Amino acid sequence: MEITPGPLLKTIDSPVDLKKLPREKLHQVCDELRQYIIDVVSVHGGHFGASLGVVELTTALHYVYNTPYDQLVWDVGHQAYGHKILTGRRDIFVTNRKYKGLSGFPKRSESEYDTFGVGHSSTSISAALGMAIAAKYKGEKDRKVIAVIGDGAMTAGLAFEGMNHAGVAETDLLIILNDNCMGIDPNVGALKEYLTDITTSPTYNKVKDDVWKLMGKLPVGKNLTRAMAHKLVDGMKGMVSSSANLFEALKLRYFGPIDGHNIAKLIDTLKDLREIPGPKILHIITTKGKGYALAEKDQTKWHAPGLFDKITGEIHKKKFDLLQPPKYQDVFGHTIVELAEKNEKIFGITPAMPSGSSLKYMMEKMPDRAFDVGIAEQHAVTLSAGIATQGMKVFCNIYSTFMQRAYDQLIHDVAIQKLPVIFCLDRAGLVGDDGPTHQGAYDIAYMRCVPNMIVSAPMNESELRNLMYTAQLDSTKNPFVIRYPRGEGVMPEWKTELKEIRIGTGRKLKDGQDIAILSYGHPGNFAAAAIRELKNDDLNPAHFDMRFVKPLDEELLHEVFNKFNKVVTVEDAAVKGGFGSAVLEFMNEHNYKAEVKILGIPDRIIEHGTPKEQQHECGYDTQAIKEAVLEMMKEKITINKSILQ
Repeated sequence: MEITPGPLLKTIDSPVDLKKLPREKLHQVCDELRQYIIDVVSVHGGHFGASLGVVELTTALHYVYNTPYDQLVWDVGHQAYGHKILTGRRDIFVTNRKYKGLSGFPKRSESEYDTFGVGHSSTSISAALGMAIAAKYKGEKDRKVIAVIGDGAMTAGLAFEGMNHAGVAETDLLIILNDNCMGIDPNVGALKEYLTDITTSPTYNKVKDDVWKLMGKLPVGKNLTRAMAHKLVDGMKGMVSSSANLFEALKLRYFGPIDGHNIAKLIDTLKDLREIPGPKILHIITTKGKGYALAEKDQTKWHAPGLFDKITGEIHKKKFDLLQPPKYQDVFGHTIVELAEKNEKIFGITPAMPSGSSLKYMMEKMPDRAFDVGIAEQHAVTLSAGIATQGMKVFCNIYSTFMQRAYDQLIHDVAIQKLPVIFCLDRAGLVGDDGPTHQGAYDIAYMRCVPNMIVSAPMNESELRNLMYTAQLDSTKNPFVIRYPRGEGVMPEWKTELKEIRIGTGRKLKDGQDIAILSYGHPGNFAAAAIRELKNDDLNPAHFDMRFVKPLDEELLHEVFNKFNKVVTVEDAAVKGGFGSAVLEFMNEHNYKAEVKILGIPDRIIEHGTPKEQQHECGYDTQAIKEAVLEMMKEKITINKSILQ
């Protein structure tokens, strides 16, 4: 299906072309830009609602500012589709998030307009402040720096750390707070309530509007009107509303709130702010999914809906199949409810991912024991630790890639104190089209080096349930990690009887001769498939599902190395410091001699694509395991062939 941009949009190859248009044409540009995003995402997939909500802001920013000399930093990045289209990537936007195509997020190597690579939230203020400090040092007094951050991302500690410094750094930095009350799920916490109070304060908004109307009637010049009005509004803030106190207490001049979908108002405001020196914050109100009625109505569902019919709104999902295995996240979500109904000590915590992690099921049934704490991973971990000190069993559910943001809390607040927090790391391994910023590649390496940790991974849904059951038992006293991948498992009949697993024990899935395959987690299913195919080559490998990388099942490993001198290890994580490395350390400690091939994620950044494409590229899918065994067993294969001849 050919997707054609509108007549104005197809003439815009850069912001230079945008600036050539008269202001009265910008409404049409916004309409065409919004429609082009809808057309492309409906057919090719990707994030959806976030970029629709900032179409007018994106257009206004590139119209007013001299990008890329003026530096624009987008927080998170899934709101930057319009930015990409207006900055020379319109005709290749259909490759967005596809293997070897455009990244779904701003990426420095992709365009000079992408000033900072993003994917995780709340980095924009600190990054933009760094750019502004460097510009000041280099004497670039005319260079402007703008950070665009959502109200969801503003809940993270890093955003407040950046604002705290920005207020005293004496740089020309503009922070735009895009307030739509949404992250992926609805925002939570006191900040959300605070911003709501600002936007709904009738006294503040009425007096502010009256001041502007009054100043427009006074016999003074336009520039003086604006300057005087700003001073009056600033003075009036403290008298009639507490709205600006938070930001202005941090020495950030506060402006707004204004309608983020009024392109004329945005342009006038941005032009004014461009002339006002120092750190400042502009508060705009937008609607996530703006311009597509269904997305405006159900913003969580339309954050990243997949492919859909843009006319009817029907989302193209796989047909329901009773034999279809569930997603690992849903097995977690239903199992924690099942466990919590029997164990009153169980709590659930997630940082802003109740839908993505499926903790939403427990939050619905047990709101006093399950919490979304917002985009605040550090807080989530230490909060879990605090609850655990009171004898509770806390399931802290965080994506593997986001767990990296709370590593100090993991060590200092959990591991050193040996608190039994259960970390369920969703999206472990390669995650697909979100790409480098979201790959769950490093958790095995960074978890197994920490004392007191138990680190595990299930091969299937039943094993996930059993590991969760084991972790919440009173006999389990240590921090406990359970990592599992994005997407579907392998068991349609997944709701098996809950059984305790002895910590640090693996299992022999298949006996064999000549070579052993040691798998860790979900890739054990790839190994099992490879073994079935190897029957055609007259090979019979043994297969061991290790289940724990810490503590290792040393009894099982002794059995392996006493019998086999050729071993393949398989994992969906970085090979440096991962499961295979742990096996090599065991070999060295016990003076075993064997040929070992480690399959996993190589020591490089893995770009976006489908999980199958990424797994094949990294060399640990079924075909790669088969080829590794054939290569290690080629002498035997050659001998067998010569005997048959």
